[in-house]
Amino acid sequence: MYRRLLELEPYLTHKSLFLLGPRQSGKSTLLRARYPQALYLDLLASELFRDLSRYPESLGERVAASPSKLVIIDEVQKLPGLLDEVQRLIDGDSQLRFILTGSSARKLMRGHANLLGGRALFFRLHPLVSPELDFARTADRLRVGSLPAILNSPIAWEELKAYVGTYLREEIQAEGATRSIENFSRFLDFAAHFSGEQMNFTALGSDAGIPPRTVKDYVSLLEDTLIGHVLEPFRQGRKRKAVATSKFYLFDVGVTNALLGRKSVEPKTPDFGRCLEQLVYLELKAYLDYRRSDAKLCYWRSQSQFEVDFVVGGSVAIEVKGAGRVGPRDLRGLQAFSEETRLARQIMVCDEVDARKLDGVDIQPYAEFFRALWDDRVIAA
Repeated sequence: MYRRLLELEPYLTHKSLFLLGPRQSGKSTLLRARYPQALYLDLLASELFRDLSRYPESLGERVAASPSKLVIIDEVQKLPGLLDEVQRLIDGDSQLRFILTGSSARKLMRGHANLLGGRALFFRLHPLVSPELDFARTADRLRVGSLPAILNSPIAWEELKAYVGTYLREEIQAEGATRSIENFSRFLDFAAHFSGEQMNFTALGSDAGIPPRTVKDYVSLLEDTLIGHVLEPFRQGRKRKAVATSKFYLFDVGVTNALLGRKSVEPKTPDFGRCLEQLVYLELKAYLDYRRSDAKLCYWRSQSQFEVDFVVGGSVAIEVKGAGRVGPRDLRGLQAFSEETRLARQIMVCDEVDARKLDGVDIQPYAEFFRALWDDRVIAA
C-alpha cells in the first residue's frame, strides 16, 4: 500500500467530495485504507446496483442503519440518478458526508447529473507520482507506466496489453458515447502516435480512416473518461505570434507504450525523450491538482517553430530533452520564450548526471527535477 499524497481530510470536514480517476489508479484502495469504518457501496456489485437503480430511496435506509456518518459510493457515474437522493440526505443531516468516486466524468458533467449544487468538491486521483514511490523506479515508469497494479506486476507488459485491449474499449462501450467501437479502437491506436503532439484532427482522421469531426468528438471522449488530457497553448507573448493549436497527452506512459507496442525505452533515444516529456507533464498536472493550485499549465510554440514544452503560471518555463548532454543549441526555445514574457525560472529537464547552470537556465537531471517539484522549489505552492 502506497502513501498517497492526495489530501482529502481537511476538505471532508466541511464538504462531501467527488473523487475522480482512471480505473486502477487506486481510488478504492485509498478510501478503504483511510476510512475502514465508512459505509462502502460499490456500484460494480450487480445486486446493489439493481437495488439502488430500482429503489434509490433505499440509499437512505442503508445510511440510517449505518453507525458511520461517512458514506463512500464507488463508480457513481454508473447511476447518476442516485445523486438526487444523495443531495436529499446531505440537506437533511449536516454531519453526513459522502465521497463519490468515478472513473468517468462524462455522464456526470454532460449528462445533466445532479452535481449537488456546491455541496461537494471535486478531486482527482492520478496514477502514482514520484514521491509516492520514494523517487525510485522512474525507469520502470517510463516503460510500463504508473498504475499501481501494473507497475508492481511480474507480468506488467501482459497486464498493460489487457488494460488497453479490454478495459479502455469496454469503458467507452459502457459510456454508450460512440456508435462504432471499431472506429474508436482504430482511433485510439493512432492517438498514441500523437500523444505529446499538436492535435491535427484532419491528419489523425485521415490516418485512422474517420472524419475529422469524429476525431474531435473522440478526443473529448478521452478527456471525459479521464484517459486523455488536452494541453492548451500559451498565447500572451509580446513579440512572436504563437500557434493556437492544443496538444494531447494520454494519462499514462505505459498505456501509450502498450498502444504503440513499445516494450523497451532506452536512454538517449527519441523514444526516451518522448516518454520523459510525457512523464514530466503528468507529474506537473498531478502536482497542480494535489496542491489545489490555480496556476495554469500550458505550452508555447511560435509560428517560427520555437517551442517550450511546458509553461506554468506564465512564469516558469520547462523544456524536456532526452539527451545525455545539453548544449547551447538546446536552449533556443527557452531563450526565445524569455523575450515573450517575464519569467521567474527557466528549467531544462534532461538525462544528465549533475545539476548545473547554462546561460541562465537551470539544467536539472530528471530525478532532481521531480524532487524539486514536490518540495515546492519549482512552483510556489
